[in-house]
Amino acid sequence: MAHLLSTCFYSKLSSGATSCSKPSTRCSVIYPTSLTLRISQSPIKKLISHREIPPRGRSTRRSNNIITAALPVSQEANTQPSNGSHLTSKDSSKRKRVMIIGGDGYCGWATALHLSKMDYEVAIVDNLVRRLFDHQLGLASLTPIASIHDRIRCWKSLTGKDIELYIGDICDFEFLTETFKSFEPDTVVHFGEQRSAPYSMIDRSRAVFTQHNNVIGTLNVLFAIKEFREDCHLVKLGTMGEYGTPNIDIEEGYITITHNGRADTLPYPKQGSSFYHLSKVHDSNNIAFTCKAWGIRATDLNQGVVYGVRTDETEMHEVLCNRLDYDAVFGTALNRFCVQAAVGHPLTVYGKGGQTRGYLDIRDTVQCVELAIANPAEPGEFRVFNQFTEQFSVNDLAALVTKAGEKIGLDVSTLSVPNPRVEAEEHYYNAKHTKLVELGLKPHILSDSLLDSLLNFAVQYKDRVDRKQIMPSVSWKKIGAKPKTVAA
Repeated sequence: MAHLLSTCFYSKLSSGATSCSKPSTRCSVIYPTSLTLRISQSPIKKLISHREIPPRGRSTRRSNNIITAALPVSQEANTQPSNGSHLTSKDSSKRKRVMIIGGDGYCGWATALHLSKMDYEVAIVDNLVRRLFDHQLGLASLTPIASIHDRIRCWKSLTGKDIELYIGDICDFEFLTETFKSFEPDTVVHFGEQRSAPYSMIDRSRAVFTQHNNVIGTLNVLFAIKEFREDCHLVKLGTMGEYGTPNIDIEEGYITITHNGRADTLPYPKQGSSFYHLSKVHDSNNIAFTCKAWGIRATDLNQGVVYGVRTDETEMHEVLCNRLDYDAVFGTALNRFCVQAAVGHPLTVYGKGGQTRGYLDIRDTVQCVELAIANPAEPGEFRVFNQFTEQFSVNDLAALVTKAGEKIGLDVSTLSVPNPRVEAEEHYYNAKHTKLVELGLKPHILSDSLLDSLLNFAVQYKDRVDRKQIMPSVSWKKIGAKPKTVAA
């Protein structure tokens, strides 16, 4: 895997302009006019850093490892004052600075726009490797995705708000050091991990990549906080998959047990079911230790399965549209089922279909992250929030999609396929999720209207569906077999 990721690009954008008008009107883009190619010693190392305007009181830096360049945006962009909920324009000097690692991804992009709209000062840090995965495996988002540069230009043109961009690999501590020193975050939101269980089970190289990328990347973030921003709050996206499917209720991070007459509150037992899930378990243990040893403040958001594609911000213009994965490697269950229904493919239920998990709307993902930022952990505190709103089995989801599809004229059927995973297909599942609600979460419950919207969205883009990517091609028991990809 590493040899596929060893080429790094440094580029400096021209001073051209981009403008985005109202939704349904395409952005006119000025593309880079110069490009320098270099070879790096490590995967995805030291790619690029873009800055819009150097912050006051800090100089623009250029070293051997990072290039600081302007990101051109239309001079005609709207510059009206923000309607942020927690600050007025007079308080701009006190705006909280939020670094979003993995801000080009599914959850990260929606979160970056939401926090920018809420008047946080936002920077995206991303190595863009998720886009590379699509090229390697012959996959593509259901929705056409603009480049990260065009997305940020469009956001600036529509709102007048800057989002700073640093493109590079957080596994490269030198790059991460420069980024921390330059942006000086008050909060780091960490989405920057390989997030697919099937991807981690394709073969040895991808299993190693997942563990190295996720665990070492998070370790680097922890060291960067310790060395450069000791009061910075880490908001880390974990997964409910860390817990597995125990035959007892799942608590939020900790459980009080009595053993041989003595009681203690301990971290809830972890039973990760893939190399991806196990990397998240390692992350949680490392974060908990550094909170205890170094006084880091951290919130671990054990997120359930996310569905949906639209948020208020991504709907503002087609260039801001989020990705929607429907394939068997990166697609989540409800999103996959809606796309399958839209193209007339039977819903692929793995095995008995009794696998039960927590689910949440992507609009609730951004809401939960904002609540965690606005109510930070104390120094030395390692908080765990279970981030989901409802529980469904795979069979439950199939029944809901079938019913909703029939209402809009789709002929929906269900197909039981051999389960590629090693998991209990019928089990007890009752996970607690009260802490975010207590902080003020207003959940979007999965309703008929939401399903109708998601199905109609899938129908709108059904011509982009590659049916060869629907059926599962990665087996937990046959790890090392090559996944099927589209012929060149």
